[in-house]
Amino acid sequence: MPIPSLQDQFAALIAAPSVSCTQPAWDQSNLPVIELLASWLGDLGFNCEVQTISPGKANLLATYGSGPGGLVLAGHSDTVPFDAALWQSDPLKLTEVGDRWVGLGVCDMKGFFPLVIEAVRGLLDQPFQQPLLILATCDEESSMSGARALAEAGRPLGRAAVIGEPTGLKPIRLHKGVMMERIDILGQSGHSSDPSLGHNALEAMHAAIAELLVLRQQWQLEYRNPLFNVPQPTLNLGCIHGGDNPNRICGQCSLEFDLRPLPGMDPEVLRAAIRQKLQPLAEQRQVRIDYGPIFPGVPPFEQAADCELVRLAERLTGQAADAVAFGTEAPYLQQLGCETLILGPGDIACAHQPNEFLDLARIEPTVQILRQLIQHYCLRPAA
Repeated sequence: MPIPSLQDQFAALIAAPSVSCTQPAWDQSNLPVIELLASWLGDLGFNCEVQTISPGKANLLATYGSGPGGLVLAGHSDTVPFDAALWQSDPLKLTEVGDRWVGLGVCDMKGFFPLVIEAVRGLLDQPFQQPLLILATCDEESSMSGARALAEAGRPLGRAAVIGEPTGLKPIRLHKGVMMERIDILGQSGHSSDPSLGHNALEAMHAAIAELLVLRQQWQLEYRNPLFNVPQPTLNLGCIHGGDNPNRICGQCSLEFDLRPLPGMDPEVLRAAIRQKLQPLAEQRQVRIDYGPIFPGVPPFEQAADCELVRLAERLTGQAADAVAFGTEAPYLQQLGCETLILGPGDIACAHQPNEFLDLARIEPTVQILRQLIQHYCLRPAA
């Protein structure tokens, strides 16, 4: 059975819903997407391995050729949730609007896989000296469980990995980490007319926030990287909940915050510093303070500017490697020994937005760049 055309592949992937979300009502299986990719790649002669991560969730590792080294072309198979009412077309139907294709995942980032297939189809008549691995992961948009499982398994992949996240075809070699944290303070409620009857969790949280802001200032003075649009690490106080009535001493208060460390900042060291500030507060205020991540964070990522992959990508794209603020699966692939880079055709400004699109003008340049990467890493003997 012939493999569908490029446009039909896009359409089939967009039509297979695969939302991943921390809210169970939204969360969906990614298996329909994995099965489509495995079918097409299997027909091309790839050895397709479906790795179950959890019920209804799987990674696909498709390999052409064998041996050490080679190239990994990677992406995630899931999308964010969507509000169909805000879209001007059906988000689960590929729609051509002017010089763009529109649909959920067309940019971020199901659309990367048909472009990879298009790039490799024209090279399969040549002997592969090193393997090409195509990786599709699950749950990147929520827990990153697919990439985490790969990193924990520790199985080497290739010597270079390119992740097709939306970068406007600009090579990206750095991004900040993503830490989403929560502080819960349990005090003692009581009648507000007599403060000695309780221990105010809201006042304790006020003191905890003050300590967080001291740390933020300290980290922003200590760490700076001018490659980022926002060159310092950031700490955002996102939401706070506590208490129930003005005439009761607040017995419980919770704060959730977002911390974006720069490359070179160890998330566990940052957490230890926060705990060190909170511990004496608990004793002073006679409250219980629980602190930890809401879900495991994404480490900051940096690939050396002078490595082979970065230099090659800069030459192929004609653009210097840059930095972005958003997180990706890059640190997990890097942990497996791959030189890693982020490079894809979409625009991050339209990702996670209604009417997500991919400019048709990006398709052919992307295919050419991917083809040249495959030629470099897979068709030439290992150095």
